[in-house]
Amino acid sequence: MFLTISTTGTTGSPATDLGFLLHKHPDKAQRFSTSHGTAHVLYPEATAERCTAALLLEIDPVALVRRSKGKGRGGAPDSALAQYVNDRPYAASSLLAVAVGSVFSTALKGQCAARPELPGAARPLRIEVPVLPARGGAALVERLFAPLGWTVSAEPVALDEQFPQWGDSRYVRLVLEGEQRLADALRHLYVLLPVLDDSKHYWVAPDEVEKLLRSGEGWLEGHPEQRLIAGRYLGRRWSLTRDALERLALARLAEADDSEAEELDNAVDEETDTAERPVPLAVQRREAILGALRASGAARVLDLGCGQGQLVGELLKDPRFTEVAGMDVSARALAIAARRLRLDRMTERQAGRVALFQGSLAYTDRRLAGYDAAVLSEVIEHVDPARLPALEHAVFGAACPATVVVTTPNVEYNVRWETLPAGHVRHADHRFEWTREEFRAWAAGVAERYGYEVAYAPVGPDDPEVGPPTQMGVFSRTEKPTEKPTEKPTEKSTEKSTGKDAEKEPKQEKAA
Repeated sequence: MFLTISTTGTTGSPATDLGFLLHKHPDKAQRFSTSHGTAHVLYPEATAERCTAALLLEIDPVALVRRSKGKGRGGAPDSALAQYVNDRPYAASSLLAVAVGSVFSTALKGQCAARPELPGAARPLRIEVPVLPARGGAALVERLFAPLGWTVSAEPVALDEQFPQWGDSRYVRLVLEGEQRLADALRHLYVLLPVLDDSKHYWVAPDEVEKLLRSGEGWLEGHPEQRLIAGRYLGRRWSLTRDALERLALARLAEADDSEAEELDNAVDEETDTAERPVPLAVQRREAILGALRASGAARVLDLGCGQGQLVGELLKDPRFTEVAGMDVSARALAIAARRLRLDRMTERQAGRVALFQGSLAYTDRRLAGYDAAVLSEVIEHVDPARLPALEHAVFGAACPATVVVTTPNVEYNVRWETLPAGHVRHADHRFEWTREEFRAWAAGVAERYGYEVAYAPVGPDDPEVGPPTQMGVFSRTEKPTEKPTEKPTEKSTEKSTGKDAEKEPKQEKAA
């Protein structure tokens, strides 16, 4: 399988910037192992005027048969010859799409650490696929790519040039030209190559819906062939297709209404549904935190262990919070937060108010200094007790914001959860869950060691016997410590936790 991506350059923007965008140096030929063979990336040409990157995928037919267990293009599992003699090594398909997602994963996400300004700019692109299966012919290729801004050339490949009377095959030579962001172009290919082939080499599981929505974000919601794309991409599994189409419809309505899809999904007609719905505990928790932050007068706020960015999003809705930063040890959670917040669609002014970065609370971090307030919402219970002193020092001792808001489960309330077995914690990753007395003892000790005073507040219904489901402590700094605590844990300063360190640390993603 073969795919080329070409671009032209100008005086201020050389074509070789394509190497930065793809994260593959034009002077090198590189190879990458895939589950079904070997992918090669090379540059047939690389000058300031024109640059072409090529992806060559060599398929191992034996590995393909073993992994697909005969359920792929070969037809029935007992079609032994068809398993080995087919078009899989030559025609672009889901195999090539998977290679694009693997080899160009950073480019697909629109990231470029060395030149962060490059991914957001459109540039002239020419994409060529010599052999592309097109179930639906050249007309369908045009219907899929033209609405995305491409000039499309889909030249049918003759079944046999020696026998023109046999007509054309179901394959085309595809050429796409247009001004596009590279990340968008790669996402178009990632989704539409298997759609045109109308076959996948692997089992279509429910998580394929997330892949489709993630790669189709920003263009699939309004595509005129949305139903066909979803149906083919999801292997004609109609339950998954229906789920994807419903979520795309919500996304389209939310875009038009400038609101969140979740808000529309939960909307009801008050005239026909008058029953009072309970407010989810997560919503009550965010409201309590926002109330504490507003009362403190904070303008610059840190959400430590921000998870998928729900609290960050709420903070950004209030103009009194002029700068909001979210930190989490999980890169995946941060990626979801970025999509939830629509960072790539924000204006420059909006984007200037928010920052997301990876880090661990087990180490001091200079990026955390200078904020008015910090939030640890459902975070401390994910930390091993032996490492809590390191977290305390990183937040209260080193970062030292004027206000720190901490929420954590109240284990006494667990008896009120009918579905929670006795003796179980609320989330599998919780290292502990404290009683009200234990939480207050910990909070009082932290306040004394680092020059704070602490006030407590219930979150959720305050049961007279077992207390609230969530307990909250609001720490207010009374004095900035002039010297380090006598029982300070051993730590090292870091700008960002390394991958090795991140593996050792417990997750700081929030429980559902």
